[in-house]
Amino acid sequence: MAGLVQFASAQNSAEEMVKEWERAKAYTKEYLDAMPEKGYALKPTPEIRSFADQMLHLTDANYGFASAATGEKSPYGMGELEKSTTDKSKANITKIVLEGYDFVINGIRKMTPAQMAESVKLFGRFEMTRAMALAKNFEHQTHHRGQTTVYIRMAGATPPNEKLL
Repeated sequence: MAGLVQFASAQNSAEEMVKEWERAKAYTKEYLDAMPEKGYALKPTPEIRSFADQMLHLTDANYGFASAATGEKSPYGMGELEKSTTDKSKANITKIVLEGYDFVINGIRKMTPAQMAESVKLFGRFEMTRAMALAKNFEHQTHHRGQTTVYIRMAGATPPNEKLL
């Protein structure tokens, strides 16, 4: 929890946060690249998301969290990408996911330290600072990207190494 609070502190500049989000975007792209085309439809068990749907879920949340945190209007309703995307090709999913990261990054770039410290209601229920909402967004995308490591291995490919810098 201390790391999340540090990430979300008002002293943490938008510039530092953007750097971390750019790293996360590059890391996620490595995951998208590592998965073979046929693996995008892979579901380890019938009741869980496919690799493509997992990445769409991550992206839906990036739009939702970032919209709430930055005040930028999301071009998608919550869960819309996962529910309505029919082209789940590697090229299209990669495009959609990277655009979602760009939405987060561009929203953060516009924020001042004072805005980062402002309180918002995340999803109309949870009160926290804008910076903390972005930190929780970061945690969420990390969680779901990490889950896809198993998918990549099941597809017979090698997931990327950890990317701390």
